[in-house]
Amino acid sequence: MQIVQQVLFALCFAGAVWFFSKKVKEIRRNIFLGVDENLTDNPSVRWKNMLLLAFGQKKMFKNPLVAVMHLVVYVGFVIINIEVLEIVLDGLLGTHRLFFPLLGSFYSFLINSFEVLALLVLVACVIFLVRRNMLKLKRFLSNDLNGWPRSDANNILLTEIVLMGLFLLMNATDRALQLNGADHYHDTGNFVISGLFASSLAGLSETTLVAIERSAWWLHILGILAFLNYLPWSKHLHILLAFPNAWYARLTNTGEMTNMTSVQNEVKYMMQPELAPTDATPPSKFGAKDVFDLSWKSLLDAYSCTECGRCSAACPANTTGKLLSPRKIMMSTRDRLEEVGRNINANKEFVADNKTLLNDYITVEELRACTTCNACVEECPVSINPLSIILELRRSLIMEDSNAPGEWNAMFSNVENNFAPWKFSPDERDKWAEEMK
Repeated sequence: MQIVQQVLFALCFAGAVWFFSKKVKEIRRNIFLGVDENLTDNPSVRWKNMLLLAFGQKKMFKNPLVAVMHLVVYVGFVIINIEVLEIVLDGLLGTHRLFFPLLGSFYSFLINSFEVLALLVLVACVIFLVRRNMLKLKRFLSNDLNGWPRSDANNILLTEIVLMGLFLLMNATDRALQLNGADHYHDTGNFVISGLFASSLAGLSETTLVAIERSAWWLHILGILAFLNYLPWSKHLHILLAFPNAWYARLTNTGEMTNMTSVQNEVKYMMQPELAPTDATPPSKFGAKDVFDLSWKSLLDAYSCTECGRCSAACPANTTGKLLSPRKIMMSTRDRLEEVGRNINANKEFVADNKTLLNDYITVEELRACTTCNACVEECPVSINPLSIILELRRSLIMEDSNAPGEWNAMFSNVENNFAPWKFSPDERDKWAEEMK
């Protein structure tokens, strides 16, 4: 019977790792469909960003109470699942609490620490569920989250509550079996949280306790393996991608926009024709129309988005009722990228589907509403930059499709003819000074 359980566990574990790896490879491929961009300069600054923003969650602490709860959930869930190593080895080797003989009293300290964290995680998740579904916070009521995104957030919180509950139930029945002197259940000492219920469970028969303990053990590890494979389909992929996303963040000053060299050269050659090379080739396209035209970093941003809505809450266009939502920009980019990925999976290469990110997923009205104020970039806790996507799409809209409001076209015409946004001849530019004494 024991060997059957070991084989079954090995199959479940290997299958979960294989499916997870397969999806991760697809996501990596999708990200690198984007345009190459070198973001490896200043490694010391990048390591600092990763530690402060991804691990330390620096920006979250603008709201200290929420930040502490989020940190508890994140750190607690990661640290508690260190025990997964023991569970995996127990499952493969047919042992029970493999590390206890090796660690002795320190093992009890670890498990008790895990239990305190498990309780804190459980309480924090309940509070987050209440905030999302009962307190009616504006950024959680947005139409951006209608359908799957809203369910996704609740699913994760409920899953974490169930997993923490199973962890405590497993320990409580384990401790009850220890108190009853059951074979193979080492006396680890009392557990600080689950031990409160162990004495009341000790009155159950050994067969019942073993059945409960084994069921909780299996459901706990299978739940973790299922959670692992749910992550790549969920916004909670940021648990993994927040770290590389913070490390590869652009280090330019806030508000500094990336100009197209080809456009800069056109202006320079217009001002100084003698500098124009005789063999210059025009750029193939301006800006981005689809995900293939965006930087790979922008595509990594899309997969790293937590859908927390802090960007949209800070966006002045969104606040004043305009259609633009930076969160929706990131979600739409990810949706399009996933669709492109499915296309490649089905056809071995991308086959034109008569869709583009611009127009089919993100509208002209959304792009025109952006004031380029960088509030969304400043607010994002994991260094996502919705503005870079907006600017590239807007460049394509204007420079490729000649689609701009009349007021913008008038300004463009003035810049082209007068080298300034105003309708004055360059020869008259200093005329105002003649009237000064």
